[in-house]
Amino acid sequence: MRIFDTYVQKLKYKVLTELARQTWVGNDAFSVFNDIANQVVKKGEPTMSCCIYKDRAIVAERIRIALGGKKEDHNVIQVIDIACDECPVAGHVVTDLCRGCVAHACVDACKLGAITVDSHQKAEIDKSKCVECGKCAKSCPYSAIANFKRPCEKACKVDAISMAPDGVAQIDSEKCIECGACVYKCPFGATLDVSSITDIIKTIVDSDNNKNYHVHAIVAPAIAGQFQYAKAGQLISAIRELGFYAVEEVALGADIVAYKEAQELQEKGFLTSSCCPAFVKYIKMKFPQLAEHISHNLSPMAETGKLIKEQDPDAKIVFIGPCTAKKGEVRKPEVHQYVDYVMTFEELQAMIDSKDIAVDQLPETELDTATYYGRVFARTGGLSEAVTEAVREQKAAAEAAKADAPDGAGASGAVASGEAGASGKPANGDGACDGDSADSKPFVFDPIVCDGIDSCKTALLRASKGLLPNNFIEGMVCTDGCIGGAACLSHGNADKRAIDNYGKKASHKEIRDVLTSGCGDERISLCKYAE
Repeated sequence: MRIFDTYVQKLKYKVLTELARQTWVGNDAFSVFNDIANQVVKKGEPTMSCCIYKDRAIVAERIRIALGGKKEDHNVIQVIDIACDECPVAGHVVTDLCRGCVAHACVDACKLGAITVDSHQKAEIDKSKCVECGKCAKSCPYSAIANFKRPCEKACKVDAISMAPDGVAQIDSEKCIECGACVYKCPFGATLDVSSITDIIKTIVDSDNNKNYHVHAIVAPAIAGQFQYAKAGQLISAIRELGFYAVEEVALGADIVAYKEAQELQEKGFLTSSCCPAFVKYIKMKFPQLAEHISHNLSPMAETGKLIKEQDPDAKIVFIGPCTAKKGEVRKPEVHQYVDYVMTFEELQAMIDSKDIAVDQLPETELDTATYYGRVFARTGGLSEAVTEAVREQKAAAEAAKADAPDGAGASGAVASGEAGASGKPANGDGACDGDSADSKPFVFDPIVCDGIDSCKTALLRASKGLLPNNFIEGMVCTDGCIGGAACLSHGNADKRAIDNYGKKASHKEIRDVLTSGCGDERISLCKYAE
């Protein structure tokens, strides 16, 4: 069965697998540099470039980035210069569709004189004058003028990638949000995310079978459906076989976040989600005036790590998920104290195969610590569904507390009164909650779900101008949400169905059920989150 979407992903996997094999047996990667390159690129015809020697040089660069990349470059996404094909200069070009018409609408549309016609009346563009405004393309009745972009530049919606003087792609770390879209879209695999796979393996080995400290794996709910050759429970067993002390689902942290964000929203009146690190970075970079509205809550990854370290302070936490931006998030001090490393699904597959683990032959290990709502965080709209449920449960809890209170006294602030949305107008929609006092305005949860960076940009632009009627922005930079992440093994509608089915298998039906399930349990206690 095919595991990866593209051959570029497969090449990345081959390098990581061989690197992991050497690390497990205690070999220093630099000392066996050539051995790994020769193992990945066999003798024979080249598969990536003009010759086998360049192929091996590219693999060597991949190994270097897998080991942390260029030390002077602190960005999570880096460029392999030798692998870059130096794609032709992008921009508007006249195609063979040009009919050499008499109207010359394209010439009239260009106010800079960049378009002329040749002796055959065919249009020509002078690149020294062209500013790529696109007016010529819009005016052509034959759509004969096309706008071509490099795949990496086209994938990058924040204009962080440009062409260096030598033609090689370059990344502006000040603009990059580390989403990894360029990594997934580059046909030559010239952009790559740095890896911690060797550090993770060394951490597991140095734990001495978890005697010195415990190494926990926390798994993003997007894992459902990603490894199609085996059942989800078998994959959890495989992760345990790698030497992890325990495996916990990050959906539990998602339940916590949903409950806390519902509370925070009702206190502040307007909020943007904090779960997608690329979205958070995008707001701070492009819409700094909205930064104060970003939820102050940690992401589900960090919440899960925090929960474990509260019970096991010396534990090492490894997050496993589909997101390259998480590798940037884990570097933040407020997150790194709870999560030590981030490993992608691509890297997990490499690590499993480096140990020759037959996943489909393992017994199943079931995880059941979260709700449907925590698990569907993995796809666009899931966060809003979870917060809607949290608001409903908080209203029910407040009403129950009020009914039980002597002389009808109000509950102790479980549900705050509502406020206006970003536009200054009352929000509207479903999920209303009544405040404690009789004269308080009813709180109405009115989210806008943003699927992909373009949708995020539109919503944030409206919010910045006071034109957004909604009071909550769910921002997912990757189309389809986490299951559209650059480090997913597959992308498509099947992944959405897998997430929904995974959610429906959860035995916990309400978020409060999860938050109170650990009461009295010395290993884990969530009661405080339901207060």
